[in-house]
Amino acid sequence: MSILINTETKIIVQGLTGKTGTFHTEQALAYSNTRMVAGTHPKKGGQTWQATDGTSLPLFATVVEAKAATGANASVIYVPPAGAAAAIIEAIDAGIELITCITEGVPVMDMVKVKERLAASSSRLIGPNCPGLLTPDECKIGIMPSSIFRKGSVGVLSRSGTLTYEAVFQTSNAGLGQSTAVGIGGDPVKGTEFIDVLDMFLSDDETQSIIMIGEIGGSAEEEAAQFLIDEARKGRSKPTVGFIAGRTSPPGRTMGHAGAVISGGKGGAEDKIAALQEAGVRVSPSPATLGETLVALLNE
Repeated sequence: MSILINTETKIIVQGLTGKTGTFHTEQALAYSNTRMVAGTHPKKGGQTWQATDGTSLPLFATVVEAKAATGANASVIYVPPAGAAAAIIEAIDAGIELITCITEGVPVMDMVKVKERLAASSSRLIGPNCPGLLTPDECKIGIMPSSIFRKGSVGVLSRSGTLTYEAVFQTSNAGLGQSTAVGIGGDPVKGTEFIDVLDMFLSDDETQSIIMIGEIGGSAEEEAAQFLIDEARKGRSKPTVGFIAGRTSPPGRTMGHAGAVISGGKGGAEDKIAALQEAGVRVSPSPATLGETLVALLNE
């Protein structure tokens, strides 16, 4: 099993013909059983995109047309910030089940409009400003380096792209591997949150343990900690290791992601760490020890 994506996932690329879309689509096509089925561009419908290895994909003017022709149930967006929200909304309106927006720098007010549209739909959004998600040996959506992944039992969940890769690399080296890794992105307004993915990992038989990486700013980690407490009372729990990035960041300053802002006495690292520990999460002292912290927890 896995969560969100598998060998049956069929993916449309919005922004395929650009440099970024082309590069990462070629990487995805080269990975395992990933099924990229089409691209979209409002002015290039009817044309064909061709990879450097000769692989070609049809281009459609709209997501609706691409979905109808291919049966796609997912899309990935490599559209510049000014047009990213419109691309997400187009995918929502087309009824795409899973939408992943890699784009960094999407205006917050644009995302507020997207959230409103999402709430009235059956679509799920990963991102924006995220590395995507990957189920080893099955499917890759986004920009994660597939070479460090190994099929296994750890569900990886992170606001930070770089630390997602660190957790994956360490759990691969530890012989644990991953069920699925999901980078939810660090923007203050986004689609899928920690609680959503934690719920899926807790329900997934293949996922035997979890690594959850948060950051300073916002209250999502504290809310996730309360969710884990509530679920444990229902008998749903799995060994979980956590880490909070930005521990030494000064209050009132944006650090890295747009969502990493400490203000009003909330969003600080220590409060988040305390909340996770109260929920039974083993907090790693460093991103360099995520793997060994999990191994130690599993061996207790």
